[in-house]
Amino acid sequence: MTVVLAGAVLATGAAAQDGLSPADRGLAREVFKQLIEINTTDSLGNTPRAARAMAQRLLAAGFPAADVRVLIGPDSAHGNLVARYRGTGTGGRPIVVFAHLDVVPARRTDWSVDPFTFLEKDGYFYGRGTTDDKVGDVILVVDFIRLKRAGFRPTRDLILVLTGDEETAGSCIAWLVVKHRDLVDAEFALNTDAGGGVLRDGRRVMFTVQASEKVYATYALEAADKGGHSSLPRPGDNPIYRVAAALQHLSDYQFPVQLNEVSRAFFERSAAIETGQLADDMRGVLKDPPDPAAVTRLSAVPFYNSKLRTTCVATMLAAGHAENALPQAARATVNCRILPGEPPAGVEATLRRLAADDRITVSTVYTPIPSPPSPLTPAIMGPLERLVADQFPGVPIVPVMEAGATDGLFLRNAGIPTYGVSAVFEDPNDIRAHGRDERIGVQSFYDALEFWHRMLRAFASQQ
Repeated sequence: MTVVLAGAVLATGAAAQDGLSPADRGLAREVFKQLIEINTTDSLGNTPRAARAMAQRLLAAGFPAADVRVLIGPDSAHGNLVARYRGTGTGGRPIVVFAHLDVVPARRTDWSVDPFTFLEKDGYFYGRGTTDDKVGDVILVVDFIRLKRAGFRPTRDLILVLTGDEETAGSCIAWLVVKHRDLVDAEFALNTDAGGGVLRDGRRVMFTVQASEKVYATYALEAADKGGHSSLPRPGDNPIYRVAAALQHLSDYQFPVQLNEVSRAFFERSAAIETGQLADDMRGVLKDPPDPAAVTRLSAVPFYNSKLRTTCVATMLAAGHAENALPQAARATVNCRILPGEPPAGVEATLRRLAADDRITVSTVYTPIPSPPSPLTPAIMGPLERLVADQFPGVPIVPVMEAGATDGLFLRNAGIPTYGVSAVFEDPNDIRAHGRDERIGVQSFYDALEFWHRMLRAFASQQ
């Protein structure tokens, strides 16, 4: 899961009231604990176990066995859950709702608590995956159960999808789309692993909806030489220096500013919330052409810079083979997050130009997969605006383009518009996903659970 940061501050009302009964809260906490304590780090191959555990929850709640499928694939180490909540069919094509079961590694020695023991402490739930993204798994499974117990009959099918390797290759969702398209085909999809709420000093200030994400790509810059004894250096023949010079050129370069429908809406709505210079700068980048001074100031903030342009950054270096030998090879890994719609070939060409050395080869390590933005239609944004206004009065909705990548990439490429609406409110200064002592606010968890319950009802009740 990638994080959302923002600088807005807006006074809001009291804590949202929810419709959760003590039994609902107890069930949600129980399922959360169960999932956190199944270590689904990719190397352990436990996602099939987690998928079966969630399947058993749905079966026990009365979902037919034929509608609850644990699918092992694309290999034996990865498990996925696909469950269908049958509707009347009068409301249109199905809706996919999804999350991922896998988590990134966590070492006990790095944490102050056991990362794979569910712990409630000081108003937070602790454990690896509490925010990324077992919270999403729990929300979907528990809300499916709540709706089933209440006798809710949707007008269209709801399809729950929990995948097994979002944190690594994303091969599970790609496999489902290709090999089991009939099970996951939908009009649109709602993602628990993107978007979300922003807290400032404990106040809700913004509800973000992820409608696009950047395209992930990785390149290698490599130089080679015959090497030799370190006591006899040859000017201009050192691969380390050549690669270092290329990286300096990259460090000094900024890709041009390009706004799309989603990023433009982000700056428009954010400008209405912000004040002072920041608000002026957001309006400045919306001009045609963008105001250069505004671009410069916003570019100095990594979060805003990521919304303005494609970014490429060196992330790994490998060079040399002995401290007393001239290097025979040097390699830099460059990770790029490409704006939707920008041709990846152009980005690769820019890297070659910046290298400015025909002895440096540029090769593709991770081939970029295009990720078209999802349209911000009234059919999507209208219900979300009403739901947010009802549960979180005064909190504005702001569309965002994710700087990172999620499983939504593969759904968008399959022609299924996808929107990230995690509904979990977090303080941007205390984001712990992928890090030490990952945690989620207890009330934020229950609020998100209730929001998704209302959202599923709203979208699956349309005629």
